[in-house]
Amino acid sequence: MMAVAVSLIGGYLAGSVPVAVLLARSRGFDPRDVGDRNPGFWNMRRRLGWRAAAPVFAGDLAKGTAAGLLGLLVSGWHTGALGVVVPPSTGPVYAAVAAAMAGHAWPVFAGFRGGRSVLTFAGGFAVVCLPAFLLALLALALVAAVTRSFAVGAQVAVFGLPVAQLPFTPVEQVAATGALMCLIALRFGQAALAARRR
Repeated sequence: MMAVAVSLIGGYLAGSVPVAVLLARSRGFDPRDVGDRNPGFWNMRRRLGWRAAAPVFAGDLAKGTAAGLLGLLVSGWHTGALGVVVPPSTGPVYAAVAAAMAGHAWPVFAGFRGGRSVLTFAGGFAVVCLPAFLLALLALALVAAVTRSFAVGAQVAVFGLPVAQLPFTPVEQVAATGALMCLIALRFGQAALAARRR
């Protein structure tokens, strides 16, 4: 229980670091007031371009990875073949990643107005199941090359993660990954509702 508690608190605080907001403020604007109002990589890329927005991409990924590694550390660092997380580390790692996603979505350091947690999820998943994460990166590269769209490649990669995970972990862990993705769906739904009200 202590490992889970530390994972939840540490994961939430890591996820709450508002990378996009901090970068945007240094450029004189708030990403929550421009474009699609999402304080994340895609909105920043549209505003600043790929190169200037790259720190947001890296930072939001790193938040999830740091949270996952924290969960792994406090639970005794239990991994199986290829670095896949196994019990008793599974619960704390998933808890940490879920908390980081919640922190990104409702950040305590940015007035609880956050993003959709996609990159934070992906960064945390790299700790959960590294081989599936690498397969997803390969899918991203291939789809992006064929479609000439990084966005399409990223969507295929992220939403294909549970499928890529199936050969490496029990189905219960795949279901847990699906549960994490439900938070992403919730945030997209909230954003759609907010857009209609504006």
